[in-house]
Amino acid sequence: MSPFRFSLNASTIRTTPLLDKIRVTAEAGYEGIELWFDEVEQYLAEGGKLETISQALKDGGLAVPTMIMLRDWWSATEEEYPRVFQTCLDRIKLASQLGAEYVIACPHRDKNPDYELGAKRYRELLEAGIEASAKPAVEFLGFVADVTTIEDALRIVEKSGHPAATLVLDPFHVFRGGGSMETIAQLKPEQIAISHFNDAVDTLPRETQMDPDRVLPGDGHLDLVHYCRLLKQIGYEGWLSLELFREDLWQQDPLQVAQVGLERMQIVAEHA
Repeated sequence: MSPFRFSLNASTIRTTPLLDKIRVTAEAGYEGIELWFDEVEQYLAEGGKLETISQALKDGGLAVPTMIMLRDWWSATEEEYPRVFQTCLDRIKLASQLGAEYVIACPHRDKNPDYELGAKRYRELLEAGIEASAKPAVEFLGFVADVTTIEDALRIVEKSGHPAATLVLDPFHVFRGGGSMETIAQLKPEQIAISHFNDAVDTLPRETQMDPDRVLPGDGHLDLVHYCRLLKQIGYEGWLSLELFREDLWQQDPLQVAQVGLERMQIVAEHA
């Protein structure tokens, strides 16, 4: 039996309306759904109620492992930072209202990031998140300028000096950033907020691949069984969350996409 819990990242069925996403995720058999702030904020701006979203989650028996994402917190200038921090805080509070345990804090996207500044600002966000009951987790992205590996995200986590600091894993970003899965063995399970889950092809140059090039587990060349074994070896028993950004999948029946994705993840986890 797999030690992991399975979640669907809402990006995988992006074009499906928000409440339908929640219904589909529950019907497909997932335990959780990752929600995107932009979708929730648009729903509320168009007259929807937060209580309606909460009830849909409750009816589906779904947890919200994370909400996505906090932007610019690391790269903002000193003049911009108070405004950016307030925007992040507003999103943290929104996530808390929906019961999310974590919010994903995206990395610095330019060259030569200041890690001392990033760690200081992350700690500030984390302390605000702990107070609000939705903790920021540091993400690395394989296709940004410099913060592209597990080691880069771990550097912020460790420099923050906070025992509740966490990062986000993702096999596609490990591959795309040129890092190694083996670094997972250096992590403590409590340092991982969530692991996104997907595969990558070897028919395109690694350096050119972007979000839409991710594929369903089993449709690429990544050794996802080994990836899960590494997670198991360090004692991680948290979330694997299917995260894809494919227009071909968005055009298909969302329930079928969600069901196939869950089956693929379960097969990988069972073989780990």
